[in-house]
Amino acid sequence: MTKTFTQNDLIRYIYQENNEQEEKDIEEALLMDNDLFEAYREIAEITEVLNRIDLCPSDQTINKILNYSKSINLHSVK
Repeated sequence: MTKTFTQNDLIRYIYQENNEQEEKDIEEALLMDNDLFEAYREIAEITEVLNRIDLCPSDQTINKILNYSKSINLHSVK
């Protein structure tokens, strides 16, 4: 019986979230199915780009948060 793998399966494979058997099955399928391998390459490329993005709030956002926190009267916990 041939298992059909989804994009979610490939994403879990890329992030190494599969058990050993699932990993083995996906690797075997990647060797046999060119379409699946191409989908894997595309997802891996997108994942690599997303992992390089530096998520950082703008100075304006930071200042708004700081100003808001100064404007409310919070009591410290002792």
